[in-house]
Amino acid sequence: MTTAITGSTSPSKTLPASLWLVQALLGVLFAGTGLWKLLTPVAALAAMIPWTGQVPVAFLYTTALFDLLGGIGVVLPSLTRIKPGLTVLAALGCAALQVSAILFHLSRGEAANTPFNFLLVGLSLFVAWGRRSRAPIQPRS
Repeated sequence: MTTAITGSTSPSKTLPASLWLVQALLGVLFAGTGLWKLLTPVAALAAMIPWTGQVPVAFLYTTALFDLLGGIGVVLPSLTRIKPGLTVLAALGCAALQVSAILFHLSRGEAANTPFNFLLVGLSLFVAWGRRSRAPIQPRS
């Protein structure tokens, strides 16, 4: 007896739900981190996260802005269905930001600070892959 293997081109219902969940989590995390870095005084941030007080303020605020834009971009285009392909680019940007954070921490001898960054790279790449090839959002017509 042989079993035919059928290749399904449509994703299961679990994949789109998983993508929305991960997009929401990444959106809240990145946007929240960006706002936190922008709105919290540097001295207070430095007391919690030492590197924030050891880099130029412009560097800190630039990373905050990228965090905020990444968090918005990973959710809003898909949610509104206006240019939903931008979600893929935002997810790739979030992954690149986290790879940069990993390299930054490694260069400072802070390897212990990187596991969460690796997780965020994986989740961001999952969203980019899923929204690009397996469960894309169709734009408004």
